[in-house]
Amino acid sequence: MLRPAYPLKTARLILRPYTPADLDALYDLQSRPEVTRYLYFGPRDRDEVREALDQKTQAVTLTDEGGNLSLAVELAETGQVIGEVILFWRSRAHRQGEVGYLFHPDHGGRGYATEATRVMLRLGFEDLGLHRIIGRIDARNTASGRVLERLGMRREAHFVQNEFVKGEWADEVVYAMLETEWRAD
Repeated sequence: MLRPAYPLKTARLILRPYTPADLDALYDLQSRPEVTRYLYFGPRDRDEVREALDQKTQAVTLTDEGGNLSLAVELAETGQVIGEVILFWRSRAHRQGEVGYLFHPDHGGRGYATEATRVMLRLGFEDLGLHRIIGRIDARNTASGRVLERLGMRREAHFVQNEFVKGEWADEVVYAMLETEWRAD
C-alpha cells in the first residue's frame, strides 16, 4: 500500500491530491484539443471534467493493483495548477507500474513534466517497491517521448497501428525503467 505524506515538493513544484476547487484548472487543461490530441479522450466539457475530478479526488492512496495516484501539480511560487501526474499500479505479482502526465501548454518546455514525473518514479520504486515502471505514448507525441528519455527510461517497443483511437489507427511507443536502473541513476 502507498499513501504518500502530502504535499510532495520539488524545487519548483507541489504535488498534492485534487480537490473540488481544482475544477476550473482541470477544465482549462482537459478542454483543450491540443492537450487531448494524443489521449484516449477528446476535449471534455465541464460536466465531463467534473466527473473526472470526482474520480481524481479519490485517487490519493494505492491499496492494490488496478489503482492509481492522480495528483495535481502546482507551481510552488504561485499555487497555480499547471498539470497532473499519475502512477498506476498495474500488477502486484510482477511488481509493475506505469506513469503518466498531462501539462498545460502554457507551461511546456520548462522541465515541469520531467520534474513531477520523477517524483512518481521515486514513489513507485522506493515506496511501493515496484520492479518495473513503463510509460506509454502515442508515437506521434515526440515531446512526451523526450520527457521519458530525460527521466532515463529506455524505449522498448513500437507497436504499429495497435490501437484504434478517435477514428484512426495509432502507433504506441512503450518506454520502461527497472528498479535497478532507477537506483543506479
